[in-house]
Amino acid sequence: MVNNRQIKLIAIDMDGTLLNDCHEISMENRKAIQEAEEKGIHVVISTGRTRMSCDELVNSLALHAHLITVNGSEIWDENRTLIERQLLDLQHIEQMWGLKQQHDATCWAATVNKVIREEFPSDLSSHEWMKFGFDIEEDDTRKKILAELQKNKELEVTNSSPTNIEINAAGVNKANALKKVCERLGITMDHVLAMGDSLNDLAMIKEAGIGVAMGNAQPFVKQSADWITATNVENGVAKAIQRWALRSSSQ
Repeated sequence: MVNNRQIKLIAIDMDGTLLNDCHEISMENRKAIQEAEEKGIHVVISTGRTRMSCDELVNSLALHAHLITVNGSEIWDENRTLIERQLLDLQHIEQMWGLKQQHDATCWAATVNKVIREEFPSDLSSHEWMKFGFDIEEDDTRKKILAELQKNKELEVTNSSPTNIEINAAGVNKANALKKVCERLGITMDHVLAMGDSLNDLAMIKEAGIGVAMGNAQPFVKQSADWITATNVENGVAKAIQRWALRSSSQ
């Protein structure tokens, strides 16, 4: 029974989940995370962000746990030493750059050293690429690009909002990264509580012992979750931790 599962690790997405709409962590969420750590539960931030764009917020939590970044492209240990990094092949970056030009679409990407917006290098081979993204308001254009990308079985295609597309190397997702963290800690995914709001959270929500969708999550994420918590502006993370981790760990 899901209700009787002891939670040993909590995996939390950032944007649309841990963070409110002002990109802040509420005091309620901070308190619940701190209480979970005090009970010996590993609290792992599992984000699509790079270290450059998440460190300040993550460090403010003073966690003693692993960190998953760039949708699982990178895994860091509790001392923030890099354990693993998986890159996109240059040929795939060239394909996506071609789609950007063909459809005049807004794109961005995460490399090992920086987040690139519109200032893409003329020599694409001059960077090590971890993630490529499109942000497309126009539905037809987004569907056309998505259809092309989904033909390529060497890509992992998700999103972090209804208007964007995020691309990592095949097999790179938050669930697979969490499994590797669990192996290092000697626990199983049955004892993981995972929560998020978008398609890049879907794999970990489905494979965790308890998968929680935010109240503001995309519909398919809600359909795939074991439980739906409050929204990211209503301390949904804190409510899920209280419901599934703190109560069960005190029993």
